[in-house]
Amino acid sequence: MERDAPPDRRRSRPPSPSTRAMIKRILVALDPDADTRIATHYAMDLARRTGAEITGLAVVDTKHIVAETGIGGSIGALHYAEKIRRQMTEKARDIAQDLIDTFVGTLDEAGLPHQELVMDGTPADLIVDALNFHDILFVGRDPHFFYNRPDRPTDTLARVVKRGVAPAVVVGPAFRPIRRVLLACDGSAPSIQTMQRFAQLQPFGTDLTVDLVHIREDTGEAARHRADLLLHRTRTYLEAHGFQTLNETSMEGDHTAERLLRHAEHHEADLIVAGAHSVSAVRRIAFGSTTHALLDQSTIPLFLYH
Repeated sequence: MERDAPPDRRRSRPPSPSTRAMIKRILVALDPDADTRIATHYAMDLARRTGAEITGLAVVDTKHIVAETGIGGSIGALHYAEKIRRQMTEKARDIAQDLIDTFVGTLDEAGLPHQELVMDGTPADLIVDALNFHDILFVGRDPHFFYNRPDRPTDTLARVVKRGVAPAVVVGPAFRPIRRVLLACDGSAPSIQTMQRFAQLQPFGTDLTVDLVHIREDTGEAARHRADLLLHRTRTYLEAHGFQTLNETSMEGDHTAERLLRHAEHHEADLIVAGAHSVSAVRRIAFGSTTHALLDQSTIPLFLYH
């Protein structure tokens, strides 16, 4: 079942009054990856519409520096390890300061309110702590705060989304205005909580086209009715929060990740909203053992909430 809206997706839209009221503090995780610039662009776009303040956070990953230099051995080895540790920490702090300087210059030029944080410790812990006092996080796909080894895979993003009290927008490789959203519905508590947070926070306003998509493996009549009811209830909830252009799509079959991505790409979605730990394949997609499909394959930004 699918009902498509008229294809007017790129016209200029005024900010939502409720967005203006809801979002006051935006957090951007700064690292040397190219998508930090994209995350900052999204944060600035939101700040212009809401009047919110943006915080740029740079983290010196001292945990990995200690692990990299090792412990134990002779007194001479310990002394050498400590020397290397100091050098790596100093280099990481220099990189962190460069990131902050770039952030400050960009925000000053745009005339937007901002503050900066440089912190030492474990990145996920520090981002989660900062996020406790912000409304939303913009971050790259695989943030590298261990500046001495920027190519090393990390689990920072998964840990932040799992433990953070506010949603995270994981940006893509390029900035794109958010006009059309794919909202994955599977009926699980995390999926519903994510939908509610998106509706309540309205980070991109309400004048959007929202595609509600449910994919079910069960092909029976009862499953179809449950899917229809879920989509209807989701639709009425979003309508109550001011969203008006809503489409419903119910599909049968497996390979949820691939089907979601194909649907998003076919309809030119600018954002995917998904529960980070739902019981369906969306959970395996978001944070499986190999950082599955959505984070690995999609170039579309993701709105994630635990």
